[in-house]
Amino acid sequence: MNATYENSRLYRLRHSAAHLMAQALTELFPGVKLAIGPPIENGFYYDVESPRPIKEEDLVAIEERMRELAKLQQPIVRKVAADRDEARCIILEECTLGQGEATAEYKLQLLEAVPDGEEVSFYDQQAASNGKVHRFIDLCRGPHIENTGEIEHFKLMHLAGAYWRGDVKNKMLTRIYGTAFESAEELETYLYNLEEAKKRDHRLLGRELGLFIFSPTVGPGLPLWLPKGAILRDVLTDFLRGEQLRRGYLPVVTPNIASHRLYEKSGHILTFREKMFPFMVDEEKETFILKPMNCPFHIEIYASQMRSYRDLPVRLAEFGTVYRYEQSGELAGMLRVRGFTQDDAHLFVRKDQLLEEFKGVVSLTMRVLEKLGLKEYRVRVGTKDPQSDKYVGDDENWQLAQEAIELACQEMQLAYEVSAGDAAFYGPKLDLIIKDALGREWQMGTVQVDYNLPERFALEYIGEDGKPHRPIMIHRAPFGSLERMIGLLTEQYAGAFPLWLAPIQVAILPIADRHAPYAQKLATILQGFASPDFKPDPELPEAPEVPGGAELRAQIGTEPVRVFVDQSRETLGKKIRENQKQKIPYMLVLGDRDIEAGTVGVRSREEGDLGAMPISEFVARLLRELR
Repeated sequence: MNATYENSRLYRLRHSAAHLMAQALTELFPGVKLAIGPPIENGFYYDVESPRPIKEEDLVAIEERMRELAKLQQPIVRKVAADRDEARCIILEECTLGQGEATAEYKLQLLEAVPDGEEVSFYDQQAASNGKVHRFIDLCRGPHIENTGEIEHFKLMHLAGAYWRGDVKNKMLTRIYGTAFESAEELETYLYNLEEAKKRDHRLLGRELGLFIFSPTVGPGLPLWLPKGAILRDVLTDFLRGEQLRRGYLPVVTPNIASHRLYEKSGHILTFREKMFPFMVDEEKETFILKPMNCPFHIEIYASQMRSYRDLPVRLAEFGTVYRYEQSGELAGMLRVRGFTQDDAHLFVRKDQLLEEFKGVVSLTMRVLEKLGLKEYRVRVGTKDPQSDKYVGDDENWQLAQEAIELACQEMQLAYEVSAGDAAFYGPKLDLIIKDALGREWQMGTVQVDYNLPERFALEYIGEDGKPHRPIMIHRAPFGSLERMIGLLTEQYAGAFPLWLAPIQVAILPIADRHAPYAQKLATILQGFASPDFKPDPELPEAPEVPGGAELRAQIGTEPVRVFVDQSRETLGKKIRENQKQKIPYMLVLGDRDIEAGTVGVRSREEGDLGAMPISEFVARLLRELR
């Protein structure tokens, strides 16, 4: 959560909604033990231990009781205990509403965790209705709104299990999630987006569209790419590789494991150890590490030969697969995995080149996001947390790197925010935080300036003065990773990828078996090569040639269309429905009349049935859209 949100009225509103829910629970579930109930990014929750299990169907009654209590317009009053003894008395006598120490178990533990000298505050809300006093008081540091009557637009979402204080050795509690907003419109939009998010869930679409799967036999967080997913990866890598080559990047390939000495030298073992898989020891007692990042390898490639100032900048790029030991609870489909491929590059530059090279990298990243249709984003400059000791390098280098990033942003007229604690361990960075079709934010393209790793590896180039100088490193990954980007794009487009990205761009649907050979001839023209899965029926007559086939092939040129010929023996209606589910941009229907006239029946994913048109007209339309 960012500081702006934590200081907002919405944050206070959600905090008070959590208390309102707790009050409803104490009335509906006598003897319930309340643990903790904070606001979170999209709502709030409360962890409780109930004398009888709370079920999903109970949420309706809890929500209704919350509405009744909110209408009482209970003032929410802050109270500060004079000392620890008074705080304990308030918990035992008032927070439990006289039910005694048994129901105060978790609040007493929270009181013990409050540091000495820090004030202990409570929030008290009460009102009378029909001769009955409704009261709720909770140990809490706040902040809150002033009256429960302000809590109007809320909904309880779902239940989950949660260990007390996040420790698996402690008791499992019931966590009740809810959300609240300041207006009915905001709540409706949020709930609508949640439903849309379910429809767009990349984990479900990935399997349905034949992109990727996860197998418990292979292991968690290790995706298996299916043929169409592999094609999608290739389209993305080919696009970025072409952009990189035009900008002077040099391709490299590095191993998936390395000696522990490499990562000791880089400092990763000290700062990144918890994210590394267990080390491997060979028969000669050499210790190897499964690669968690590519940068030390690229540094070794740079250092493998003497460099002149004339050689710089050196831009090394790799689609390198890395492995990080994410906790199982942190895994989230393709958005957070244990094995992933980074579109990684490292630039080694002179000091006088830093600004322009950094701007060039940011420009490339923005070009990538624009091409992918991710046009709404904000810029964040991550700096180090002055209270943390996880960083390496001296303060002067950190300051120089941060100044270079901020100057680049200013020269490119990019509005940016500075976020302490979001730097890499070796240097500050610039992140592009994109907003997707549902308004959710994702950190994608990253650019980092690094004075420290060149220092640790004693990198040099010979300057114009004939003396050795230290280069500066720029780390960058416009996609972040192929897995994360494809997961995001799958949800962004709900699986209906733009024509240039779609794994299958055109599905050809022969109406009957006798039309399949002609369909295959058309496919080979569009593809530029024969489909390996086509098996002509020897009993069928030879299909006529596609009119203007040679001209069409020349028109398509060196970028063949990705085509699928549906040879299933289903009715045409079922073929259309099945290919619509696969979200293929175009379907071409072929029957006797089409073959005789040299036409195809065109169905567009976006525009529906476009009717029959000459094949040359469809190809021209297709190429216009692609180019």
